Amino acid sequence: MPTKDFEIILKGTPMANNKSAKKRILQTAVRTERNRYYRTRIKNITKAVHEAVEAADKTAATEAFAVANKQIHSLVSKGFIKKTTAARKVSRLHKMVNKIEAA
Repeated sequence: MPTKDFEIILKGTPMANNKSAKKRILQTAVRTERNRYYRTRIKNITKAVHEAVEAADKTAATEAFAVANKQIHSLVSKGFIKKTTAARKVSRLHKMVNKIEAA
C-alpha cells in the first residue's frame, strides 16, 4: 500500500493513533467508494427504464428492463442489497413496462 494514497485517504479524517485505526479508516474509505458506485449504478439502471417508459418505446423499455433485472439481482448476489429490496424495485419497473404494453 503506497503511503501517498494512504495519506490522501487519511486527510480530513480524525487522527488515527495506531495501525488498526488507520486500517479501519482505509477500509471504510474503500467500502464507501464501492457503495457509492453501486448506488449510482442502481439509479442509472432504473433511470434508463424510466426514460424508455416516458418515451413510450416498448422495445427500448423491455430491453432496459431486462438489463435492470439482471444487474439488480447481481447486486443481491454480491450482498449489496437485500433480496426483498431487489424484488420490490424490479416489480415496480416491471409494472411500468407492462403499462406501456397495455396502452
